[in-house]
Amino acid sequence: MDWILSITGLPYDLAILILLAIAGAFAGFVDSIVGGGGLISVPAMLLTNLPPSVALGSNKLSSIFGAGSASITFLRNHMVDFNLVRKLLPFTFIGSMLGTLAVVSLPPLYVKPIIIVLLVAVTLFVVFKKNWGEVNRTSQVMGRALYICMAFALGIGIYDGFIGPGTGTFLIMGFIFTGFDFLHASANAKILNFTSNLASLLVFLYLGHVNIMYGLAAAVGQVVGAYLGSHLAIAKGSSLVRVVFLSVTTIMLLKLVFDYISTL
Repeated sequence: MDWILSITGLPYDLAILILLAIAGAFAGFVDSIVGGGGLISVPAMLLTNLPPSVALGSNKLSSIFGAGSASITFLRNHMVDFNLVRKLLPFTFIGSMLGTLAVVSLPPLYVKPIIIVLLVAVTLFVVFKKNWGEVNRTSQVMGRALYICMAFALGIGIYDGFIGPGTGTFLIMGFIFTGFDFLHASANAKILNFTSNLASLLVFLYLGHVNIMYGLAAAVGQVVGAYLGSHLAIAKGSSLVRVVFLSVTTIMLLKLVFDYISTL
């Protein structure tokens, strides 16, 4: 951070706010399409030298603006299966609160190997099954399939509160397995992602682990990036979302492997 300040010549606080807004824009753009924006926004927030829990809480504040902006765009364009999503919202909300409570006392190190294996499996599946997620084959999710979706929503909510980055990506995976194409899966995922971010933020606020100024600075960028990303996804369709999905998943996988190895 110091070398950036020396190059720009800006006051410390102003430079940080601008950098967080720029990082938020990139994060919001990527996250609105396939998730994974936390890979950009969380490290940026950590660069401010905030305590890790405060950095995570501040990131949640910015993330609800990005997810909310993308959600509104998808809703206005009738991309969301709200009949299904509204049944899953309570499970994601509760799961995220539980995960956030856990993150203050449990190290996420033990969860990362599981996430790495899942990412490898899904990435390979998408690469070799080229028509997966291209056509929207779902009609109505009910019965046993609905219960599986509820359990999945709860689990991903816990993951989002506990670790965070990649939540939107995993939600998209789940919706595609249900029968949605990439675009509609991304739209549905964004509503649940907004819910999990909100639930987690409420816990962080209660614990006093949020820097409001830094969070709002990143939120400005998140709104701009999410607006551009969601409109681009709708304009280009599932083919674009699939390409971005594979790119972000690969980057996320490499980062998780690097982080895990470096902590051994």
